[in-house]
Amino acid sequence: MSKPLEGIKIIDFTHVQAGPACTQLLAWFGADVIKVERPGAGDVTRSQLRDIPGVDALYFTMLNSNKRSLTLDTKTPEGKEILTKLIKESDVLVENFGPGALDRMGFTWEHIKELNPGMIVASVKGFSDGHHYEDLKVYENVAQCAGGAASTTGFDDGPPTVSAAALGDSNTGMHLAIGILTALRARDVSGKGQKVAVSMQDSVLNLCRVKLRDQQRLDRVGYLEEYPQYPHGTFSDVVPRGGNAGGGGQPGWVLKCKGWETDPNAYIYFTIQGHAWAPICRAIGKEEWIDDPAYTTAQARQDKIFDIFGTIEDWLKDKTKFEAVDILRKFDIPCAPVLTMKELANDESLRASGTIVEVDHKERGKYLTVGSPIKFSDMKPEIKGSPLLGEHTDEILEGMGYSQQQIKDFHERRVV
Repeated sequence: MSKPLEGIKIIDFTHVQAGPACTQLLAWFGADVIKVERPGAGDVTRSQLRDIPGVDALYFTMLNSNKRSLTLDTKTPEGKEILTKLIKESDVLVENFGPGALDRMGFTWEHIKELNPGMIVASVKGFSDGHHYEDLKVYENVAQCAGGAASTTGFDDGPPTVSAAALGDSNTGMHLAIGILTALRARDVSGKGQKVAVSMQDSVLNLCRVKLRDQQRLDRVGYLEEYPQYPHGTFSDVVPRGGNAGGGGQPGWVLKCKGWETDPNAYIYFTIQGHAWAPICRAIGKEEWIDDPAYTTAQARQDKIFDIFGTIEDWLKDKTKFEAVDILRKFDIPCAPVLTMKELANDESLRASGTIVEVDHKERGKYLTVGSPIKFSDMKPEIKGSPLLGEHTDEILEGMGYSQQQIKDFHERRVV
């Protein structure tokens, strides 16, 4: 079965995580993604955090599956010629260079438009154009701090905290993928390409919209009723760190289960929703709370919410996190075990759905990687191993019309 993005050719000038996450997603859905890398070096993540000497690191393999690798020295006249030809026959160029790098290579937006009026140039940036920090180099944790996530994460008596989730990198890549697909659809109508840019700060802030909501509520009323600081604590004039409180107005917290003394992840997340109050009381054996005016409404419960969580935690002390969730889900109570990476890697459901897949690599052998988080009724993306450095160089050049002799000359002159 053909894939939706078959026939779309993408020049992938990205490295590390944000850009590669974007182009990998598009490759899964059928686009021909040509990863352009420096001869002899390639993407820096090929060698970062290696677990097998001399073999591409998992950091690289898990962000570059389904792509083809072309090595190319764009500083040489022949390299520029190859890139020019590639631009003419491609649909999208994705880059996360520093500001002005493409221009210095001789490929300004104006020149690219002349070569291919339908070309879409998509860029990952740290900050949006015109921002007073636009020249600042940005990495994952920098983006989380600049986008508001760190200041609102962690506990009120501790420092700002970054998340292990790639809010700055992979999240930005997903936003950019949406932008590219939108620009491709617009080109179907207009015939014209355009520039698409997503900044890491903007992408983090987009996921922190509920905290921007809370800032405006705090400005108006001076407190935030769903945060653990209410009603016994105090609020400043900025959104505080809320620990493990739920962000949607439903009180929630991480609670200890059997074995927490030796297992740092023997916990569940438990949410107290209004409509679930009676089932919660029945599940934990506190039926007397159901009609007690001191507990019947969320407002009545708020001043003793941590006493309630303490009672639930007492109920949990002889149950593992999995046993607890199996009981609670029968009462339709929102909860989940705190799952480790090891537990997720071995989760049969995630393997069956394709969320986690095992693939082959020519040098590494089998390894686990993430599969598509997006599920389709008529398509299941096939996840393939990442390419070796320059693995498809000759194949790509032959497809562009270069002769075997020309390709041999390129190799000898280290153009590719």
